[in-house]
Amino acid sequence: MSKVHLSPPDVGPLEESYALAAIRSGWVAPLGPDVDAFEAELAERVGTAYAVATSSGTAALHLALLAVGAGPGQVVVMPTLTFAATANAAIYTGAEPIFVDCDPTTGNIDVDLLEPLLERLDTEGRRVAAVLPVDMFGVCADYDRLLPVCARAGHPVIEDAAESLGATRSGRAAGSFGRAGILSFNGNKIMTTSGGGMLLTDDAELAARARYLATQARQPVAHYEHTDIGYNYRLSNVLAAIGRAQLCRLDGMIRRRRELRDQYAKLFAAVPGVRLLADGDPGANCWLTTIVVEPAASGWSPAELAAHLAAQDIETRPVWKPMHLQPVHAGAEAVLTGAAERLFATGLTLPSGSGMSDHDGERVRQAIDGFLGSR
Repeated sequence: MSKVHLSPPDVGPLEESYALAAIRSGWVAPLGPDVDAFEAELAERVGTAYAVATSSGTAALHLALLAVGAGPGQVVVMPTLTFAATANAAIYTGAEPIFVDCDPTTGNIDVDLLEPLLERLDTEGRRVAAVLPVDMFGVCADYDRLLPVCARAGHPVIEDAAESLGATRSGRAAGSFGRAGILSFNGNKIMTTSGGGMLLTDDAELAARARYLATQARQPVAHYEHTDIGYNYRLSNVLAAIGRAQLCRLDGMIRRRRELRDQYAKLFAAVPGVRLLADGDPGANCWLTTIVVEPAASGWSPAELAAHLAAQDIETRPVWKPMHLQPVHAGAEAVLTGAAERLFATGLTLPSGSGMSDHDGERVRQAIDGFLGSR
């Protein structure tokens, strides 16, 4: 039997046809007509005025932070429960990350901790470059509360929506919140360009600055002239073509992931001590379904289930290890309740890919059933 992966790329004939057309057009280098079209189509889908295609979500995040002025002597406030790229992008600018614990029901940044932190930083005279919430596993952060808090403090919000394309909050699309938002099209995301990302904004000046920096900060003259340090963050035209095909299929891919999430919900509904992270959020894109296990009630740990599934060639993964526990961030400032550490200890992500066949889905469910039956 082949391995069941957590979230493999879901590509097929449509993506092949778009990529082949891009290659035959001769536009195989970074930038080109498919990049332009991909930016326009993505901006329309999310509802922003501008989109800037990049070589990765991390690059988009770096550019967004640079565009709002992040740099040495400043701090960027972000959740501790996130992937390393969120913190890395801030550090690239010379700014210092400050980590905030999470809401245990969703895994997203705890807004109750955010407001007093921003007030304290202001009192201390600390310069906050941005607040950088992350939409965990495809569930938007609580922007209804977060945006007013940041607006009162006078700090821009950069939305890390790397995992949440297609998700919504209060009728508004992920990637459209704050001064700018970013998306990732890595191979494991809900849609992929193999590698790539997108910066989204309604701010024309911010978009222009990001685009300028992404193209080596080259001045608009016939010869190569540079007055700033820039970056080679452009997206390949061929990869943008794949993204355009993926965007055509996005709604169907979200429906499939939602079906898988519903199946997991039914599977664990009667199991004591087990819940789905952010269960019941109607706007989730269901990128990865995560269960939270309380061993005292369930009689088993997530690590035991993970080992059982691994023995049957089924991939799972723990929830992100919090940034404040990472050796590279030892000693970093953090506001903690213990919620992120508990989710790291008790959370497990399950195979959620939209390309999962019915056969593989049944195989995963039978493996979980067999584990639960042995307990």
